[in-house]
Amino acid sequence: MKFAYLIEPPFNYRNDDGSVTGCDVELARYVFAKMGIDSFEPMEAEFADLLSGLAAGRWRMTTGLFGTKERQNVASFSRPIWALPDGLLVTKGNPLALVGYQSVADQSECLLAVVRDQFQHRSAVQFGIPNGRIRIFETYADAAAAVRNGRVGAYASVARAHSGFIERNPDSGLDLTGVPEVEKKPAFGAFAFAKLDDDFRNDVDLVLGDYLGSSTHRSMMFRYGFSDAEIDLLIS
Repeated sequence: MKFAYLIEPPFNYRNDDGSVTGCDVELARYVFAKMGIDSFEPMEAEFADLLSGLAAGRWRMTTGLFGTKERQNVASFSRPIWALPDGLLVTKGNPLALVGYQSVADQSECLLAVVRDQFQHRSAVQFGIPNGRIRIFETYADAAAAVRNGRVGAYASVARAHSGFIERNPDSGLDLTGVPEVEKKPAFGAFAFAKLDDDFRNDVDLVLGDYLGSSTHRSMMFRYGFSDAEIDLLIS
């Protein structure tokens, strides 16, 4: 069973010994085991390749994604596996005093990093940040490096990815500033599947329905920084 992931702590990352872990990887392993699937092959990919890889049959399921209308045209999605707000990765101390997309838009000299095809690119445009001030990168590491070396003022992604990166890289010289809920509410992410792979998706949803919100699930997610209140959003 091939599962596509990208390096983005705490969802997916590699331990020092090279093994792949993270809350999405652990959840996928659990689901496949409950379905009686013994083999599990996590395959590292770039974000822009996740859905095309499903269509081409290079993997059967991907790490969690926001199920936008455009993505639903080319893939199907499980029930939500997390609900997360956006955040901005900034240099230590947040010298530009950024507090969300609008604050970036209001500072004409501030450049914003996004990863190609991620939902935050659209959010940036909706808040009036011109394309000329948006820099597109292929990986989280590249976008974070752009903030660290001063090529951009901030990097927009889900706040949990930024906090996971900072926890694993405490000497990075970077900080997280959240996007206020009044500006953009938390969004739901889900595993993605090929468009016509409905039987497999339904089987995954059956396992998720029994597991999400359980004490075992909460304990697992707590290890990756998720609170009970965040888990409750999945089962309300």
